[in-house]
Amino acid sequence: MSPNPTRGSSEQAFPQSVMGPVMMAALKTREVKFPQTHELYRLATASNGGRPHVVPVIYALDGEDVITAVDYKTKKLENPRENPKVTLVVDEYRPNRGLMVEGDCEILERGKEYLCLLQILFDRFVFYRRNPWDEGESPILKIRPTKVVMW
Repeated sequence: MSPNPTRGSSEQAFPQSVMGPVMMAALKTREVKFPQTHELYRLATASNGGRPHVVPVIYALDGEDVITAVDYKTKKLENPRENPKVTLVVDEYRPNRGLMVEGDCEILERGKEYLCLLQILFDRFVFYRRNPWDEGESPILKIRPTKVVMW
């Protein structure tokens, strides 16, 4: 995959290499802090046929990756199974600013990495700590950024 060209000062490309994408730490400070101060983003997915689906979802960060838990039998899970390209937006109206992340989505349902990501979600959200689940009960989407735009 070739790197995305940077088109302006508010856009950061994540070039692909043998080692994978550049970590979010390579972003400007404001681009890293903004999603850490919010809990809700809009997740856009699309089926293989191109039918879009956008929903609000709570999330946490794991280094350069954005993670969120989803339920079985939902478009939030079905679409990334068909088409792993997703986009998310974290924004606010006043002041008008936001962050858009395009990325590749991986679905985890079990295993050591799943348990690590699950702990990150439990650490961030009181609701999850009060209503915990185990492997296989709720998949976790791990979104690896390929392009980030902030305004």
